[in-house]
Amino acid sequence: MKTRLALYVHIPFCVRKCRYCDFLSMPAADGEKEAYVRAVRQEIQNIAQREDVCGCLSRYEVCSVFFGGGTPSLLKEGQLEGILAVLRQCFAFGAGAEITVECNPGTLTKDKLLEYRRAGVNRLSLGLQSADNHELALLGRIHTWEDFLSTYRLVREAGFGNVNVDIMSALPGQTTFSYERTLQQVIMLRPEHISAYSLILEEGTPFYEMYGEGRRESGGFCEPRAGEGKTSVPIAEPLPDEDAEREMYARTGEILRGAGYHRYEISNYAMPGRECRHNICYWDGTEYIGFGVGAASLFCGCRHTNEREFSVYKDRVQRGLSVRTQSVLLSEKDRMEEFMFLGLRMMRGVSKEEFHRRFGRTMEEVYGAVLKKYLGLGLLMQEGGRVFLTERGIDVSNMVFCDFLLDV
Repeated sequence: MKTRLALYVHIPFCVRKCRYCDFLSMPAADGEKEAYVRAVRQEIQNIAQREDVCGCLSRYEVCSVFFGGGTPSLLKEGQLEGILAVLRQCFAFGAGAEITVECNPGTLTKDKLLEYRRAGVNRLSLGLQSADNHELALLGRIHTWEDFLSTYRLVREAGFGNVNVDIMSALPGQTTFSYERTLQQVIMLRPEHISAYSLILEEGTPFYEMYGEGRRESGGFCEPRAGEGKTSVPIAEPLPDEDAEREMYARTGEILRGAGYHRYEISNYAMPGRECRHNICYWDGTEYIGFGVGAASLFCGCRHTNEREFSVYKDRVQRGLSVRTQSVLLSEKDRMEEFMFLGLRMMRGVSKEEFHRRFGRTMEEVYGAVLKKYLGLGLLMQEGGRVFLTERGIDVSNMVFCDFLLDV
């Protein structure tokens, strides 16, 4: 039986940066996008031919591919299909491999969707974030709720039967009522999967400048009005307070469970059998290889991160040089820590038997005191040889995860 392998392709292009986004993404002209696609295709071939990789690839079978960004659906027709063709030439794909493309409303056409189907894409992830047009404008999104509905209709008409919708809570000016309205409107569309994340203020983003470092009650700005040149128009849209944020979080689970979605990870809900296989690979420690600027890999016991400078990445590949990467050999300590705090993000938790198989020690030998502490506090439970977070544990999961970092 072959070992599972996941593949990730980073497409760093977007129409414009959203105000909360700290992902490696940027607007670019068509020529830059074409040059980047050529570089990614060459990188895939280079890695597959590397002596330390090609010698063991026969043991692996691709179980999932994920095109993330940025906005992969900004690529022109034929570009994504071309990348997938090179992946299939270089790697053995398992039957029924999950192939996902992240898409933003307004960037898809009927012809693109037909191309995706032809190339074997079988899952789409649509970035909605909110069904409220005012909230979308504050986020800096390029679409409206009506744009999203048009895109969703195109996706279904093209025959896609596995669709994720991303939504966000704790947005500026958002109320529990407006958030519940977003949930209900999304549920009416019956996507197979819903990812529901709370807004995080990331350093270096416009939202961090507005709201970070104790500026929670600050206002933001909106786009310049016609005739006002570059002058921003101030607005007064504070973030929801902590009580409102907790209420939104609780209502997410209640409303989605009532609509037939089961929670399988802290922020992810799916209809039965429609869990995102690619993300589960990250959480359960499956090896993966990332392609493109800034992409990460976990392969052969090492973590690798590609060059994050777009021009340097492209130049090196075009000159026939290897992509410059930072590589870290994971110690057993690193691997045990990741097994626990990534695995505990899943509602099914972590397997004691699998821990012993991987590390040759029981979970109690390594984490006995931590397990005793959180089992006693009612933040962890154990059943059927698995350890998992309770509902109360999910609420304070970051605190719990920190205790699974081992002392040196």
